[in-house]
Amino acid sequence: MALHIHEACILLLVIPGLVTPAAISHEDYPADEDGPVCDQPECPKIHPKCTKVEHNGCCPECKEVKNFCEYHGKNYKILEEFKPSPCEWCRCEPSNEVHCVVADCAVPECVNPIYEPEQCCPVCKNGPNCFAGTTIIPAGIEVKVDDCNICHCHNGDWWKPAQCSKRECQGKQTV
Repeated sequence: MALHIHEACILLLVIPGLVTPAAISHEDYPADEDGPVCDQPECPKIHPKCTKVEHNGCCPECKEVKNFCEYHGKNYKILEEFKPSPCEWCRCEPSNEVHCVVADCAVPECVNPIYEPEQCCPVCKNGPNCFAGTTIIPAGIEVKVDDCNICHCHNGDWWKPAQCSKRECQGKQTV
């Protein structure tokens, strides 16, 4: 289908405001109070992932489609997996969207967990433990915390205070 644009339409597109409806009185050019009525071609929609559009003809044309994802200022290839932080795993999807999952850390089995650089979840460097008063004792063994008390951690319940039993002692306080 050949596209035919009236000369009056071209003139209005190039120099708007210089041609008034009164200046165009030819019956071949339909007009209203704003000037000649031009037939606009139906242009195809530009792809939503288009990153480079050229306007060489009547309709804009997509010359380059986005084939990457952008995340925090960095570009990633489609299907590329990356780790922006120790706790986050991400992937550039074919939709050009980044989908991430964040690690779900187990609760550490100690009262003094440590966060290591480049590790997501806290670790118990000295193994499971609990508090006996203000003293941290290891789980799984009985510990003499003073002259009068022997304590041990509850099995699997590190957040509970240690269970202590009082021994015979002379004038000492118990935990």
